[in-house]
Amino acid sequence: MTEFRHRGGRDTEPPLQQQPSEDKGSDSELRVEKEGVSDGESKGDSGVPEVPVSPDDTPEVLNKALSGLSSRWKNWWVRGILTLAMISFFFFIIYLGPMVLMMIVLCVQIKCFQEIITIGYSVYHSYHLPWFRTLSWYFLLCVNYFFYGETVTDYFFTLVQREEPLRILSKYHRFISFALYLTGFCMFVLSLVKKHYRLQFYMFGWTHVTLLIVVTQSHLIIHNLFEGMIWFIVPISCVICNDIMAYMFGFFFGRTPLIKLSPKKTWEGFIGGLFATIVFGIMLSYVMAGYRYFVCPVEFNNDSNRFQVDCEPSDLFQLQDYALPSILESVTGWTTVRLYPFQIHSIALSSFASIVGPFGGFFASGFKRAFKIKDFANTIPGHGGIMDRFDCQYLMATFVNVYIASFIRGPNPSKVIQQLLALRADQQLHIFNSLKTHLTEKGLLPALEEAAA
Repeated sequence: MTEFRHRGGRDTEPPLQQQPSEDKGSDSELRVEKEGVSDGESKGDSGVPEVPVSPDDTPEVLNKALSGLSSRWKNWWVRGILTLAMISFFFFIIYLGPMVLMMIVLCVQIKCFQEIITIGYSVYHSYHLPWFRTLSWYFLLCVNYFFYGETVTDYFFTLVQREEPLRILSKYHRFISFALYLTGFCMFVLSLVKKHYRLQFYMFGWTHVTLLIVVTQSHLIIHNLFEGMIWFIVPISCVICNDIMAYMFGFFFGRTPLIKLSPKKTWEGFIGGLFATIVFGIMLSYVMAGYRYFVCPVEFNNDSNRFQVDCEPSDLFQLQDYALPSILESVTGWTTVRLYPFQIHSIALSSFASIVGPFGGFFASGFKRAFKIKDFANTIPGHGGIMDRFDCQYLMATFVNVYIASFIRGPNPSKVIQQLLALRADQQLHIFNSLKTHLTEKGLLPALEEAAA
């Protein structure tokens, strides 16, 4: 980020080629860029304007109640109390159902986007970039229109086909989405100012990377939710558990630093969080796998125009006997153990949440250190902004979506039927005859006809 320098209140962005003497600051700019980036923050990031430090937003009630404690223990209690409050809110929205969960995901996405874009504006607001925030929010609208339009078409097909305006929007959805994005692209090109070319393109990239990180991942979270609430709740809970247990183990037993990006992270917290999260994931999966409300896919009922969560649980959520390895058999004295197959998958989910998930937090830490800020915002006392709490969740969402597509999900008959219903009558008749011939050759159709008789 050493390309940006702010000296004497002037924009001294280095020109693309030799300019007259009116840009005297640019020569020194180029010399600074060629020196390279030092490992020390004070040298490498000295030209990056700092984001204003947020004031302490801890509630006055907590400040008075914890006034006698040291800052270390005060922070511990503040984080603990607010964590319990957030977990209680999480349980409450689960109780309200999948539709509320989707709305919460959308709200979290918008808040995370706002926090990241605000950092960009706070750092570079002195350059007075034209239309920066307007275009950023416009692109957010375009990308959400594209992703959620695809979701509506996939999961509300019958409703879309029933309403003529929705059917037209669905048919030309991708063209409309592209036209909207193209409008924003042209607006960006028209907003380019001679002295700010490089900075404007940096901020254009800033906005698009933010969209990739935030909007795409939240879209995947909603897709995971449609597979069944258990695929939404267990991964998120594993990340929360790992965050809490790693903090607890690190707070009480931490001695060995884990990574320079996060000096407070320790190996003791990392390892303790790993084992605690795996155990938690297995136990939570066992409890949730026994309820249809959690394991059944979230589907839209066209008759009642409501979401419904009701099905015959798949084999993934049926108790089965598993033979124990000889080592565990000698220790426990058991020959078999009765588990839900999903519990085995939960080990993969909790392991990812504990081993790879924290790297989302390390990435966020590096980002914050680059701009010399402690938190993305001060929305939650003791925790920072919403993005500070969801930096690992977005990485987890992608893994869960890929995991389901690779190891869990099979062909979806309902989607095949939806696509067939969208065909012309002659095409449907051709497919019917082809399927009838295929089933007859396999000897299945006569058996079906006899059963029907």
